[in-house]
Amino acid sequence: MTTHALSFGQAVGDYERGRPSYPAEAVDWMLQRAGSVVDVVDVGAGTGKFTASLVAHGLGVTAVEPDPAMRARLVTNHPAVTALAGTAEVMPVADASADLITFAQSWHWVDVPAASAEVARVLRPGGALALVWNIRDPEVEWVERLGEVMGSSKAEQYSSHEPLVAAPLTIHDYAEFLWENPMTREELIAMVTSRSYVITMPAPDREALLVRLGDLLDTHPDLAGRTHYRMPYRTRVTIARP
Repeated sequence: MTTHALSFGQAVGDYERGRPSYPAEAVDWMLQRAGSVVDVVDVGAGTGKFTASLVAHGLGVTAVEPDPAMRARLVTNHPAVTALAGTAEVMPVADASADLITFAQSWHWVDVPAASAEVARVLRPGGALALVWNIRDPEVEWVERLGEVMGSSKAEQYSSHEPLVAAPLTIHDYAEFLWENPMTREELIAMVTSRSYVITMPAPDREALLVRLGDLLDTHPDLAGRTHYRMPYRTRVTIARP
């Protein structure tokens, strides 16, 4: 687990304000493809952005999150969820204890062979792994410009439409869902400042980035004069099985 992966707890508030939830259509598709699901392990659960969707479906959820500050916020947000310290490579749960294991915005941090073997250990026969990412849609011009200003995260550099898994897992299904997330100016700025590489930037570089971001919001013809925006996302979901 890298320093960047463990940086999010330094910006829990920004993470909560700026990070989007997940579209119901994508979650429904995931659960349909996964089959009969009762118990879920949500790994790299953060503050519970994706966990909330699982809880809303009445599933039994165990959240695994290595960062103590993120985990504490998750417990506050979802007190009925069992939240455990752990990683993709070492999940503190029993063999064959989950019908579905989910990684939302987190598989790009893992050691793929070790995490794949651990997923296979935890899944019940017939169980599934779901890898989920929200990626800003770069085909929208102002979003492309935003990406140039803020730089790209590890998730955006990762091949989220063709994620890697290792034996004994193989990929079975993939789908992509287009949607828009309404945001205020404050939330959009928090989305930027919640990125791991921004959290760990030297203060002068971070301040310079925020100045460039403000200039974009104030001068781009699609953004100037507005206080609310609709951020276009592509949510990508991959299903793998042992």
